[in-house]
Amino acid sequence: MNTLQITENAKKQIAKLLHNEPKGSFFRVSVTGGGCSGFKYSFSIDSKSNTDDIMIGEVLIDKISHEFIKNSKLDYEENLMSKSFRINNPDAKASCGCGISFSI
Repeated sequence: MNTLQITENAKKQIAKLLHNEPKGSFFRVSVTGGGCSGFKYSFSIDSKSNTDDIMIGEVLIDKISHEFIKNSKLDYEENLMSKSFRINNPDAKASCGCGISFSI
């Protein structure tokens, strides 16, 4: 099964975020309709997992979202302009400049 890869930078940032959350919290990655290219990535903290969630370390992904990002890599990037989680999705046919929305 192909699955989302998570870089060391992303793992470290997720651990920092979850450190300040209630015990048992997770970092959720999901794909929703919208954005300028048709779909968009969403990142949130969640306190519960669902029976159909795929868990990778402390990251939860619902099954439908996983189908859109299963060959991708989650990274955390810091530069002079911003700090953000990014998904490098080789299956995306197009994406917008912000890196949050994409089309397949």
